[in-house]
Amino acid sequence: MFFLVKRPIIPSEYFPLNSSECGGMVFFEGRVRNSNLGKEVISLSYDAYEEMALLEGKKILQLAKNSFSIEKAYCVHRLGDLAIQDLAIWIGVYSKHRKAAFGAAEYIIDEVKKKVPIWKKEFYKEGDSSWVECLACKQDHHEQHTRHYHHDHHHSAHNTHHA
Repeated sequence: MFFLVKRPIIPSEYFPLNSSECGGMVFFEGRVRNSNLGKEVISLSYDAYEEMALLEGKKILQLAKNSFSIEKAYCVHRLGDLAIQDLAIWIGVYSKHRKAAFGAAEYIIDEVKKKVPIWKKEFYKEGDSSWVECLACKQDHHEQHTRHYHHDHHHSAHNTHHA
């Protein structure tokens, strides 16, 4: 199950944190850090093309389930304004064996970062801000069309000012 949320992530609200049939349970937390590329980060904001993000996220989880011997996979990604150390993404993978759970968790985070239309804007102590590692910005026209959708890539829809 893939979720986008606009409030703090509390994993137990979205997922069972245990499973009696599974011996391997891997949980990944991605948190906001206070620096990036030599700049002091004071906060950040995530924006998404929500409808497409949900479709892509669900597709990634289904592919993980089909490709690894896992029983369940969950992912929740935060949207909106986040402070340093806020939980930005949480992934839970359940499998009978640990190797499959680790592999699937790594696959999920890598694919979410590559394919899900979620954008991160960092705000710096110096007063400026920038969109960070926008992979969609780097994709060529051909790649966008082979993914069977076209996304007009705009970053300024909701993010005019953040403290």
